[in-house]
Amino acid sequence: MNTTDSYTTDYPFDADYASQIITLCSKMEVRSFTKVFLPVAYSLICVIGLVGNIFVVMTFALYERAKSMTDVYLFNMAIADILFVLTLPLWAVNYAADKWIFGNFICKMARGIYTINFSCGMLLLAFISVDRYIAIVQATKSFKLRARTLAYSKLICLAVWASAILISSSSFLYSESYRFSKNETKEICDHRFNKTSDSTVLKSLLLCLQVGFGFFVPFIFMIICYAFIVKSLQQTQNSKRNKAINVIVLIVAVFLVCQVPYNTVLLVAVTNMGKTEKSCDTDNVMAYAKYTTETIAFLHCCLNPVLYAFIGVKFRSYFVKIMKDLWCMRYKKYNKRSSRTNSDIYHSRQTSEVLTDNASSFTI
Repeated sequence: MNTTDSYTTDYPFDADYASQIITLCSKMEVRSFTKVFLPVAYSLICVIGLVGNIFVVMTFALYERAKSMTDVYLFNMAIADILFVLTLPLWAVNYAADKWIFGNFICKMARGIYTINFSCGMLLLAFISVDRYIAIVQATKSFKLRARTLAYSKLICLAVWASAILISSSSFLYSESYRFSKNETKEICDHRFNKTSDSTVLKSLLLCLQVGFGFFVPFIFMIICYAFIVKSLQQTQNSKRNKAINVIVLIVAVFLVCQVPYNTVLLVAVTNMGKTEKSCDTDNVMAYAKYTTETIAFLHCCLNPVLYAFIGVKFRSYFVKIMKDLWCMRYKKYNKRSSRTNSDIYHSRQTSEVLTDNASSFTI
């Protein structure tokens, strides 16, 4: 994420060379676009993403209903999405001000947290697909298998977070707040390498890792698992079969619409990296494509609560109860005894549901 007028920040720290590039290939139009579009888009994604994912976390915190691995994955994915969207206001200010104003430490933390949670969310989507495959396709074995897996849920999620941190470690190591050229007064927050050759190789590697773990790994798991799930559902006579199939198709379609354009742009960037001859028009088109498709990819964290949690009947019922409880809290100071009685009845019903419901509360 940078706001320079040059091609990229891969070039040597040479004011004369940089000024030549700026003169030949200005990105003023791109910068004018990002100053308006990205702050608004990032702010909306932040607000919507926070609201939806906070409700998911609240439901788990108030009801403690993590009865399957999918529930555990959803909780961790909501945490990852919340941390992810909390970094977006920093980048919104960065583009609105047309410079990085938060210093070097915040630069490293913002890019690192941003990358970790985006990678973690994508990996968790893959594990949710696997858990749903076990629950539906391997139904006869799923009870014991998922029970054993649930016992190790914390270790599995810890491994996912550790993998995301490892994949994103370069963001902490190489991110830096600096001036692009000696005559430049504005600072940017981006990856910075000592040598151009190292820059090209490392950036290509980082982009390949991002595309691999941020798209191809979850995509392969989703396609394989959901294909078997749909095949299994088609062989059943369940009245909810068509609804479940439609939900699966919707999940895959949304993932593809959000992720394919952005990762295609990243792959094109990898193939073009290191080329000495670049067209200004092509470079500007790539810049527009990168910012637009990246914003669409970020929308996925807003849709996750709807696709994976709110679509479940149990989750919606718990959500309604939470809203009723929050509404009743407004009148607590006027009728404490009545509020306490309602709370006791409510928790009694909750306990009976726990004893009688062995299915996941948040799955389709």
